[in-house]
Amino acid sequence: MLTGLFLRLTYVGAEWVLWILLLLSIISIALMVERWLYFFRTKINSDELAAGLDEQLRARNLQGAWQLVKDTHTQSIESAVVAAGLIALRNGAHSASEAMLSVKARMRPALDSNLSILATIGANAPFVGLLGTVLGIINAAHELTGENAANNPNAVMSGVFEALVATAVGLFVAIPAVVAYNLFQRQVRKRLADTDSLAHLVLSTAKSEARPAAPGAAAPATPTRVG
Repeated sequence: MLTGLFLRLTYVGAEWVLWILLLLSIISIALMVERWLYFFRTKINSDELAAGLDEQLRARNLQGAWQLVKDTHTQSIESAVVAAGLIALRNGAHSASEAMLSVKARMRPALDSNLSILATIGANAPFVGLLGTVLGIINAAHELTGENAANNPNAVMSGVFEALVATAVGLFVAIPAVVAYNLFQRQVRKRLADTDSLAHLVLSTAKSEARPAAPGAAAPATPTRVG
């Protein structure tokens, strides 16, 4: 009885699976565009920032160091971490380290946002396509046993070929998603590595000077909450 129920469901064919794959493809493309725009919008030249920051910190010019990151500290994780460290330097190296770790942890989810969905689509789209192929072949086999199979065998073979399309579409959806996921993951690792490098650069100043002054003698208009 249960087997018969499932067989009746498979006779529907694989077309509904193709609609699911089309939806997954649209979602995948939307996520790729969103992630690309995010990384493009928050991108900074970390090498240039590191060079300028090193120059200002060697001169003990924390006001100048703050000017390097003040315009981008609300968007870029690198600038936000540096800004938090510069503000907390007045309380010593440990305080600066904790402040930078806090900002990094708070902004890390923004880097990873939606990547798990992209990975899930890339990993499972081939299986969804395979499901459509299996259902299509079962439906074609059912038609093969019908009365019209002998009169029109080409119709049965056409059903088999249509079923195989589901697997091809599943791969077509999965491959770009996997490639994009790997590229974005590489970008996340690079951004975090740059962030750690800049954080250590700030801490090197704190450790070489017991109680460094706050950014600027006149207390520049820096927010009390960075990020």
